[in-house]
Amino acid sequence: STQSTWAYNINADDAACAIARAMRAEKLAFLTDVEGLYKDFNDKSSFISRLTASQADELINGGFIGGGMLPKLNNCTAAVKDGVNRVHILDGRIPHCLLLEIFTNEGVGTAIITD
Repeated sequence: STQSTWAYNINADDAACAIARAMRAEKLAFLTDVEGLYKDFNDKSSFISRLTASQADELINGGFIGGGMLPKLNNCTAAVKDGVNRVHILDGRIPHCLLLEIFTNEGVGTAIITD
């Protein structure tokens, strides 16, 4: 008999967001290789440390977000709109980035929060 095998390409961000939404998680954190979200990635002074899901949608719809950050931010806003309290985008190259984001006032990445 012949056996068929199938390969699937599953985006880890999609999976993490789906699980967080299903669990109504309090927080979801993504560790990436950038500092967080920028209105203009080429202008480091445009760093955004905190924004609401609606503000994130405005950036997306305004064409400010591109590349690999676009699907990530779409997932983040969908998770927040679907019950996850807050989503963090953090630079995983920074030692202790998760602790710094959660336990300091300013944090080190971008937090997407409910409206």
